[in-house]
Amino acid sequence: MSAEVQESGGKRGKSKQKKMTVRVDFTPMVDMNMLLITFFMLCTTLSKPQTMEISMPSNDKDITENQKSMVKASQAITLLLGADNKLYYYEGEPNYKDYTSLKETSYGADGLRAVLLQKNAVAVNKVRELKQQKLDLKITDDEFKKQVSEIKSGKDTPTVIIKATDDASYMNLIDALDEMQICNIGKYVITDIAEADEFLMKNYDAKGELSQNLADN
Repeated sequence: MSAEVQESGGKRGKSKQKKMTVRVDFTPMVDMNMLLITFFMLCTTLSKPQTMEISMPSNDKDITENQKSMVKASQAITLLLGADNKLYYYEGEPNYKDYTSLKETSYGADGLRAVLLQKNAVAVNKVRELKQQKLDLKITDDEFKKQVSEIKSGKDTPTVIIKATDDASYMNLIDALDEMQICNIGKYVITDIAEADEFLMKNYDAKGELSQNLADN
């Protein structure tokens, strides 16, 4: 905003009378409005909801319901997502009497990823070899994807069961699913957590006191 002052003189010998003319310059306001409009347009674009595509295992019609529900104990690993970013897991069938059968780990490379890579070592090594063949142009991209899919769904690959408590965060589930992709886990499922699973976590935190009390009674 600026103001211009103009002086108008009268006849000689008479006092001069000042006349002020005010002119408002709106140019800076226009620039500011354009900046604000641009800012809010960018914020609206950046704040759009983000979605993640989840590739779940295929539903083979030739497999019976009993076969689907039965997972070989040596190949099964169950993840329990708890409160405060806590993550537990057990392999095979749970042992409710021995609290040490449940293990606690963390999200990330040194925790869950290390567990899954060890469990799925055979498939991981095969996929790594295929990636090198693809880089050497020995196989096409379509052949690579087809063979990776076959490796991940092989009979000797692990099946991961993911169970989240009500106190687990959405990000915890996303992190767990990310590890499925990183570790080439082709068979995994998200299912509801049972009371028995919650008992396992509570008994673990209590260092086996709950199972000991049940045995004493």
